[in-house]
Amino acid sequence: MNEFLSWLLDAVQSVEPVVRTLLAGVAMMLETSILVGLVVPGDTIVIVSATAVESFGEGVVLVVAVVVGSLIGESIGFWLGRWLGPRIRFSRLGARIGEQNWARAERYLGRRGGPAIFLSRFLPVLHSLVPLTVGMSGFAYRRFMAWTVPACTLWAVVYVSVAAAAAGTYRELSQRLHFAGYLFVGLIVVFLVLIYLVKRVIVAREARHMHDDHPDDDGTHSARGMED
Repeated sequence: MNEFLSWLLDAVQSVEPVVRTLLAGVAMMLETSILVGLVVPGDTIVIVSATAVESFGEGVVLVVAVVVGSLIGESIGFWLGRWLGPRIRFSRLGARIGEQNWARAERYLGRRGGPAIFLSRFLPVLHSLVPLTVGMSGFAYRRFMAWTVPACTLWAVVYVSVAAAAAGTYRELSQRLHFAGYLFVGLIVVFLVLIYLVKRVIVAREARHMHDDHPDDDGTHSARGMED
């Protein structure tokens, strides 16, 4: 395990820091601007990039790149929603996303307002649809930014910190402990499981509230639709 993991981490680290950071920022921009996040989660991109962080300064730069990329992507998503929202929603791509997901994003925003924007950064599917939905809703851009900036910042700091700390701990222990690789994988898995459980709790609560607001809907179906 140690040999394979060391090879993998070294491969990521062999990429020039500037290139890694730019790739992470661009990937986050694409995640919400053109719905790439529905296919390739930003979590994966940031975690892989963060494993190559060797100093506090590199970590700060990566966090800044991820936050800036996220904000540019969400801004593009917002303005696409403002200018082309209905066309996107009723296009072939919008149909593949599913009308039920668009409707849930609308209900979520309508019921929660600003907090929905903040929480959506941490939720599957909704984090890609909410910027478009907010743009279509007439929500003010400045108010949108006021909620999404702290959400993107918190998200980036947590993911970069955990992945960088786990990789750094592994590098320190790999020469002394033959099971250091398992510790690294275990830390990442525990972190992802905790994030998954938190998302499940939020999704379940929102689905329950949406079901209460719309009793004709199937609450179980709604929760599943928001998770997929």
